[in-house]
Amino acid sequence: MRSAKRGKSTSTAEVVNVSEHGFWMLVDGRELFLAFEHFPWFREATVADLFRAELVEREHLRWPALDIDLTLGSVEHPERFPLVSKVHERPRARVRTRGSSRPRGTRNR
Repeated sequence: MRSAKRGKSTSTAEVVNVSEHGFWMLVDGRELFLAFEHFPWFREATVADLFRAELVEREHLRWPALDIDLTLGSVEHPERFPLVSKVHERPRARVRTRGSSRPRGTRNR
């Protein structure tokens, strides 16, 4: 005997307030605050994009327009999940200007 297919999830995720410091969400009756300090990807997002949050699975939030996925654990305890990805500047190429002197005894290679 086979079980019936799962029905559509009734779990919800809803953004309820936005401030200059972050935004509040209700997720299955829990109130969560996502501070821009811990979640900088949302800082430049439009309010409309913030409000399009989806609870994909029981512990998985998604913002499709922003291409952001988070687990509820990382939202509830951001200190346990420090940012891993950082933007690194490319090293600058050394440019030799005309007339720059070279230490004695060195040659072009």
